[in-house]
Amino acid sequence: MKHILVLFSFFFTFFSINAQEVGIRLSRAFAQFENDAQLKNGIASLHVIDAKTGKIIFTKHAGIGLAPASTQKIITSATAYELLGTDFRYATEIGIGKAGGQTHIYIKGSGDPTLGSWRWKNHSESEVMSRITQSIRRSGVSSVGQIFMDDKKWQAELVPDGWIWQDVGNYYGAGPEVLNWRENQYDLVLRSGSNLGDPVSVVSTKPFLYHYSFQSYVTSAAKGSGDQSYIYLPLGGLEGTVRGTIPINENGFVISGAMPSPRKQFIATLSDSLSAYSIAVTNNKTTSSSDSVRIIHRENSPSLDSIIYWFLRKSINLYGEALAKSFAFQANDYASITNGVKRLKDFWVQQGIAKTELNMYDGSGLSPLNRVTTNAQVKVLQYARSRPWYKGFYDGFPEFNGMKMKSGTISGAKGFCGYHRSNSGQEYIFSFIVNNYNGGASALVQKMYKVLDELK
Repeated sequence: MKHILVLFSFFFTFFSINAQEVGIRLSRAFAQFENDAQLKNGIASLHVIDAKTGKIIFTKHAGIGLAPASTQKIITSATAYELLGTDFRYATEIGIGKAGGQTHIYIKGSGDPTLGSWRWKNHSESEVMSRITQSIRRSGVSSVGQIFMDDKKWQAELVPDGWIWQDVGNYYGAGPEVLNWRENQYDLVLRSGSNLGDPVSVVSTKPFLYHYSFQSYVTSAAKGSGDQSYIYLPLGGLEGTVRGTIPINENGFVISGAMPSPRKQFIATLSDSLSAYSIAVTNNKTTSSSDSVRIIHRENSPSLDSIIYWFLRKSINLYGEALAKSFAFQANDYASITNGVKRLKDFWVQQGIAKTELNMYDGSGLSPLNRVTTNAQVKVLQYARSRPWYKGFYDGFPEFNGMKMKSGTISGAKGFCGYHRSNSGQEYIFSFIVNNYNGGASALVQKMYKVLDELK
């Protein structure tokens, strides 16, 4: 027994001394980082704790709310596990009913952001559309009057508070509807000229985008200049504007955009799919509703673990906003991002995080209005480590600089937060956010890595 106590005492002393040394090294490295020219008018916050004991290893400005960018996704992810449950799956139901002497198709969505996604073969556009079309065929329907979308208690607005116009037309600015399709994303194919300044024309969209056109103001730039173009969508309009530059001599240059109306795209795609089997959608209007709708097909999403994996690993903003709306919808509340974020905040207040430390406006971190403290992020990560769903959560974290951490980037903001096990076996939880830096992001990242290297 004495030997065990001596051994325990040795390891406790060793890790205590090691933690002190790491704290001293972090203090020096962070002071050097703060004095760097890139932080002349900026602010940095770093909070590091011992993962097992919760003891603070180093902290600076941990209580100041900063724009977290996509590091905010770790809060939405952990909330999803707690509020929706590990067994949660989205369900999209297809039903048929009669009204006004016609047969109609009724679709009840649940905000599934994975419907038609290419990330899962079984949930891809072709697979989903084939299953739905075949179910309608087997039901004996020969013609369809209208395709109705049930959006009761679901906010139609796709754009969360604070998202900027330059973002919302592009793929990373895709917002959620009651029915989402192909991650609400399409590719815009462009053709550039052979001379600098030549106009760039729109070749096509993939898939074909119904009811929508584009006006290009893009010009041809130097070879190797990359994608410097943005898609702008006027609210409620039918014509998008593309501005910026792409390299010269490109015949099929692809940029990705956000669908202006995912539900309309889905309905038009379904209509075409049915037409291929001689089932016409006549769009004959009816003022009455069906008294009885028979559900003929149900599409279930991948598991929550799998959704969170891609949400964290590829930083898909749509998933965060869909999850935020789901927090409200699952509580029988009106499915808006505002209501979902309120429920998120209420949950973490119950876990001991002050509401003022989670000044959030969306679920993804894309809004520049968001302000979150590194202390709050570390508390969320610490809480997650104690939960039975931790493995699925942890697996979603990308690896940067040899560390499991989620990154975040918006204009003027850069962050990293996550977990790390050192060479000595010490485990840490950390959050590191920088706001209002100057100069290039790539140079700043290397300097942030240098600070975090002290945990190795």
